[in-house]
Amino acid sequence: MKATNLFRLIALSTAVLAISFSSCKKDNTDETSATASLEQLSTDETNVEAVTDDALKDVENVMSYHNSGYKSTDGIPCNATLDSVGVVNDTITMYITYDGLNCNGTRNRVGQVQIRKAVGTFWGMEGASVQISYINFAVTRVATGRTITLNGTKTFTNVSGGFVWQLGTTLTSVIHRVEGSMNITFDNGTTRSWNVARQRTYTGVPDALVMTIEGFGSAEGYENLVTWGTNRQSEQFYTQITTPVAHRQLCGWDPVSGTKVHQIPAMEKSAIITFGYNNNNEPISGDECPTRFRVDWTHGSISGTKYIQLP
Repeated sequence: MKATNLFRLIALSTAVLAISFSSCKKDNTDETSATASLEQLSTDETNVEAVTDDALKDVENVMSYHNSGYKSTDGIPCNATLDSVGVVNDTITMYITYDGLNCNGTRNRVGQVQIRKAVGTFWGMEGASVQISYINFAVTRVATGRTITLNGTKTFTNVSGGFVWQLGTTLTSVIHRVEGSMNITFDNGTTRSWNVARQRTYTGVPDALVMTIEGFGSAEGYENLVTWGTNRQSEQFYTQITTPVAHRQLCGWDPVSGTKVHQIPAMEKSAIITFGYNNNNEPISGDECPTRFRVDWTHGSISGTKYIQLP
């Protein structure tokens, strides 16, 4: 009798352990399924923003120097050439052709960025606007070896007027807006279309600038959108900036504060992205530079928190 009870107890314990293991495995699977596309979207978006911001800074430098009486070679990015095709139908077209590392050696760039502006438009003017096109613009991050390729067109507007190099002297802020769409080819061969509506406000002084990002797009009932489109999994997504995202020049333009919200409504997925964390998953302070960001995710009835390394 005692032996029978013992066998029953062993069988019951084994069943409980099996159920617990199965439940734990299911929970882990659910979390992986829920967070995979959100993590990838967050990383992709941060990477694409960094790449396009670099290119826009190059465009701004070219426009600033060429409108300010400097010699023609000033303002040209490292390992790049500048060509102009002259005036056609009152439009001036210039090409920045890349073939090598950027000036700080963090990204290798090949391809072209086209700049088109109307005759008589000077970049320092309030409301000055130029059209920017990415033409097979492939950028490889040296640290990871990962490459993304951009094609598409945006409108780049100097909302406030003035030049970034005037900050700390005659200006306290410079506001730019960029909006349009682009196709992004990732290193796994997938291609996705993204819309962009970003406002960049520069403050500070040269070599210690702060760039603050806000979203001004709207689509399908979502406001304050900075990007929207389809991710690598072909899911429709919407990214809002709920607290302006600040990037510090002294931190290599990494995001040091602010929050975004990713929404993937068809899959009942969402995530709040909070910037400004260190390797200990603690908020940065003072002049400390970030290395991670926090993701608070939700998928249907389950939720969780993860910390992800900045790309």
